[in-house]
Amino acid sequence: MIRLATLEDEVAVRDCARNAYERYVPAIGHKPAPMTADYAAQIGTGEVHVATDRADVLLGFIVFHARDGDMLLENVAVQPWASGRGIGGGLIRFCEQEALRLGCRAVRLYTNEKMTDNLALYPRLGYVEVDRRAEDGFNRVFFEKRLG
Repeated sequence: MIRLATLEDEVAVRDCARNAYERYVPAIGHKPAPMTADYAAQIGTGEVHVATDRADVLLGFIVFHARDGDMLLENVAVQPWASGRGIGGGLIRFCEQEALRLGCRAVRLYTNEKMTDNLALYPRLGYVEVDRRAEDGFNRVFFEKRLG
């Protein structure tokens, strides 16, 4: 089930981000941005949705918001023990559906160039690489998927 996150989910969201991204710290040289994000603020503005099981255990989450006519997908993470079940793909499809519902032209996202799994995943989901640049101390790869 995918639902809007509440402040009661904040600790589980933060734990999921840590668990999902800590393996990249050695390659990047410091914590990736999702490990230091202010999830309480993002939850408060309605930007975070969570995927849960029937017992309401958090399996993963996604952070997105509309910006300048497009949807910015800021972060998607799945608990490592829950990976391989299609949870991440389901969260991304949910974001795309919300983008269509809001009349957005595209979904835009970025990932770190060291996150090679993501560099392979996003093109399989229909995303096209549009840029690479250093930003906020990270070497990022930017993707977009045009809608409609």
